[in-house]
Amino acid sequence: MKRREFIKTGGAALIGAAVLPQISCIQMNNISTNLAGMMNHFSVSSNDLRKVITVALEKGGDYADLFFEHTMSNNIALQDGDVNSANSNIQYGVGIRVVAGDQTGYAYVENITLEDMMNAARTASRIATGSAKTPPVKIDEKTFKNYYPVLNSWEETSIQLKMPFLQKLNARIFELDPRVIKVNASIIDTTSYILYYNSEGTLCHDYRPMVVVRGQCIMQQGNMIENNGSSRAGRRDFNFLTDELIDEMAREAVDYTSILFEAVKPRGGEMPVVMAAGGSGILLHEAIGHAFEADFNRKNVSIFSDKLNQKICDEHINVVDEGTIEGSRGAINFDDEGIESQKTYIVKDGILNSYLHDRISAKHYGIAPTGNGRRQTFKHIPIPRMRITYMENGDYSEEEIIASVKQGVYLDKFLNGQVQIGAGDFTFFVKNGYLIENGKLTRPIKDVNIIGNGPKALADITMVSNNLKIDTGAWTCGKDGQSAPVSQGLPSVLVKQLTVGGE
Repeated sequence: MKRREFIKTGGAALIGAAVLPQISCIQMNNISTNLAGMMNHFSVSSNDLRKVITVALEKGGDYADLFFEHTMSNNIALQDGDVNSANSNIQYGVGIRVVAGDQTGYAYVENITLEDMMNAARTASRIATGSAKTPPVKIDEKTFKNYYPVLNSWEETSIQLKMPFLQKLNARIFELDPRVIKVNASIIDTTSYILYYNSEGTLCHDYRPMVVVRGQCIMQQGNMIENNGSSRAGRRDFNFLTDELIDEMAREAVDYTSILFEAVKPRGGEMPVVMAAGGSGILLHEAIGHAFEADFNRKNVSIFSDKLNQKICDEHINVVDEGTIEGSRGAINFDDEGIESQKTYIVKDGILNSYLHDRISAKHYGIAPTGNGRRQTFKHIPIPRMRITYMENGDYSEEEIIASVKQGVYLDKFLNGQVQIGAGDFTFFVKNGYLIENGKLTRPIKDVNIIGNGPKALADITMVSNNLKIDTGAWTCGKDGQSAPVSQGLPSVLVKQLTVGGE
């Protein structure tokens, strides 16, 4: 048995209309994910849940919850033409949280027995003590729409079925360009069983799939060697892997790599920047998204702490964070505090409309949670985190935006970024882009750093295109020592001035 206890307070970094079934009714061959099946999976009864919650509140806590998790991850990798690496990892246990005023007690165990859970509950209760008398409540099972239906689960997919897709990706990349000298590729699939219960009586469960496919292309032209790649990720089952996907990724990897031989570094300085649709949504995630997370605002750390309901950008701009885009990497049926996934307008008509809340920040502000309480695993407390963050479409075409720029840059493929929450200053690394000269895309550029300030960059967006794209890459967000899968998107936008690092 392992047990941890701590009190957690609150930067951040990023590394990419159907009728939906109810989550409580999914059946995948021999895998039962109805409530009875999920309770059986963790070998707990409703009576066990009540007992543990009662112990968690015995020192006068205001609120308590239990987060059960069983996550299985498998990774296979190809190098030098062969699938020559495979590994698996399992996370299994329950995290128990007790909240009393501003105090949070947290403990977890990896051996789910009633005795161990009650010991962990007592540990958490001693960290967060109070005078509340919270009586036991009737269990209320919650069901939610399912945004990631599973037909062919990863649990029932052998390594022999996954290997051919890596071999096809390797072969296709080599076929597309004679300059290719090496390919690295991998498939990571993850399956999570989640059971959640709290002192308000909420009981819910989820079955969460995830897959990440990566392909890296290394090419040589004369004495020059360049590399680039492609990734796809989502809450998808085995049916996600298709020959069409492999061909698309191979072409993208080769195209993004081959153009680097022609690319130059731009002249550095402040200039207009056009962000391409898709992965450029890192601008929203890093430059402003973290600053909208309510824990930073509750503690007056964020530069937006005093700007709620104020105009912060052009009235034609709407910024959304949601978890309800089917199959997206950032999708969730409910957050890790049992709150139903929803669509939240952070910025509405240029006005700061809402922060992103977990239960604790929502209580502080006297509003309902927005479904943004997320955690890395059962070993971590939930904190406000983004899900799928994007800007809604505007009225311009991308061509009109580019044509409006005399001298600037067009940025396409972003690799990473980071932000200082307090000041709002950010930096991004851009692998691919183009110079804009006299309203036209001209020479390709590469390896560019972009530096700016989040609130100023948002206020400096003067044109928004009508080509919104939610990026499908393997974006992972880091915050407070926790990582979480996220998605992001953007229509092409013009930021009238950012600092471009170059020659």
